[in-house]
Amino acid sequence: MPFISVKTLRNDYDVIVVGSGAAGGQSAYILALEGIRVLMIEAGRNYDPVAETPMFQTNADAPLRGTETPDKPLGFYDSTVNGGWAVPGEPYTSASSNPDEKYMLWRSRMLGGRTNHWARNSFRNGQYDFKPKDRDGLGINWPINYTDVAPFYDKVEMLVGVYGDAEGIENSPDSPAGILLPPPKPRLGELLAQQRAKKLGIPIVAIHRAVLSQKLDADNIPQKLHPHNVRAQRLVADSMRSRSACFWATPCNRGCAIKANYQSPTVHLPPALASGNLDILTDAMVREVTLGSNGLASGVHFIDKTTGIEHHVKAKAVVLGASSTETIKVLFNSKSNRFPHGLGNSSGLLGKHLMDTVGTSLSGHIPLLENLPPMNEDGAGGDHVYTPWWLHKDQLAGKLGFARGYHIEFATGKKMPTITTGSSLEPYTHGSYGKQFKADARRYYGASISFSGRGEMIPNADSFCDIDPLVKDKWGIPAMRFHWKWSEHEIKQAIHMQSTFADLIHAMGGKVTTKPDPKGRGDILPGGHVKHGVGGAIMGLDPKTSVTNSYGQLWDVKNVMIADAATFCSSADKNPTITIMALAWRGTEHLIEAMRSGSLSYYLSGI
Repeated sequence: MPFISVKTLRNDYDVIVVGSGAAGGQSAYILALEGIRVLMIEAGRNYDPVAETPMFQTNADAPLRGTETPDKPLGFYDSTVNGGWAVPGEPYTSASSNPDEKYMLWRSRMLGGRTNHWARNSFRNGQYDFKPKDRDGLGINWPINYTDVAPFYDKVEMLVGVYGDAEGIENSPDSPAGILLPPPKPRLGELLAQQRAKKLGIPIVAIHRAVLSQKLDADNIPQKLHPHNVRAQRLVADSMRSRSACFWATPCNRGCAIKANYQSPTVHLPPALASGNLDILTDAMVREVTLGSNGLASGVHFIDKTTGIEHHVKAKAVVLGASSTETIKVLFNSKSNRFPHGLGNSSGLLGKHLMDTVGTSLSGHIPLLENLPPMNEDGAGGDHVYTPWWLHKDQLAGKLGFARGYHIEFATGKKMPTITTGSSLEPYTHGSYGKQFKADARRYYGASISFSGRGEMIPNADSFCDIDPLVKDKWGIPAMRFHWKWSEHEIKQAIHMQSTFADLIHAMGGKVTTKPDPKGRGDILPGGHVKHGVGGAIMGLDPKTSVTNSYGQLWDVKNVMIADAATFCSSADKNPTITIMALAWRGTEHLIEAMRSGSLSYYLSGI
């Protein structure tokens, strides 16, 4: 049985994969299809998007009209069935009581993790993102270039299905011809913004998102992904044929019963399970990686969350893909006489260089969008267009006062009404009732726009994580403690975002409706709020200045690989998910090569 219990565990596996999201799912997919016997351990419960996604229910069908609650912080219909900012029995702490120095940790305790509710925005890192220090002298260069990762971006985009166009934007790499799916047509508000933004010199182009705008070519793509593996081709083709194209019915954060968007449980795991080489154990919390007498990882200790009993399972290699901070926690808690400060921490850099995405937003009312006739603008469950960072030359010349850039995401259109529809009319109507209220609702419905910035953070010495010396979770596992501070670069970037968004709203003939930040910090969101936490176990060329080599393999223990964003040396202004998958694909192929050679020893020489 592919979904197993503690009682049906094998005595040992070739590889244990910790986590089931973008990193864990991608790693298990490659390993299992290549004949490697894999155990995937997931801290959350089993989850089936096909059976559990509420495809057609409206907010009126939900408790409290679908609004957020403490146990459903992103709303009733969000696919995060277990998890959020606070997970019962699983605390984390902050080293500071200053609200500006808090870090918010989001965890999804479910099969597939955050791949179930993410925005699906899929931007490739460019060469500037891999070598940022070469450009402005700040931050850390990656030990790899864009050309090292580009072939794996190609494979990931073909496998999961990404729509978009080639736009020729500086440092926003285009995909080769024939890989991207056609983008959906922009909504009316997006078209208006696109038209007016031209006067400001701001590009608005088709966004890249992991949603099927048409069926995947199951007859040809599998051969490109697995050219020497006929069985893998067949299994992947069968999985692709089970996925339907999006018919614009449901917000993507609910999950997708027709498998049109990318979720690990509907894309990565089905062919891996069909191979017969993957076992999945859910509701199991990994506490530590164990070491054998030979100095290599021998397996993991985990706690069966249904019984509270601790168990050990053996493997020849361990892949950590539980998300950056969860992976760091496992490594910190993997202590031994050889590694008293945590596994992989001989450099003292474990937990350091923690980063998140810079985020802020601004909303406006657009009179030109009032009183429009009814229309279906649900679209592909997210943005159809976006603005990539466009001021590279001004920034390099020192004209902006901050390093690194941001992209802009939009929210507009006649989307599903929420409980806030009535109160959002107050600024325009000052209160109305009865027939007038209905007329006002029709007039203003869809006549708003919100811009959100997603920018790069430069790693700094004040932002890192470690283990709280006192706090433990309900199973006795020491909890994470966060230290956080935005630098002036990020604060000035957020202020620039706010100014740009106001210019766009005014160019559309609108009025800003969001109150400005009284502190003059650009309404920058708390660390962790955007849920793009990266870094903490960075890759590099030297064991003294990094935690892993360029394939994510620990310098200290050669058969432990980090597949998630903990290895990131910079945060970029791009959503990290597709880069996580590309690096996981690259790393697991390298691991397979090492395992088949009969020795992992050559890893010690790095890359």
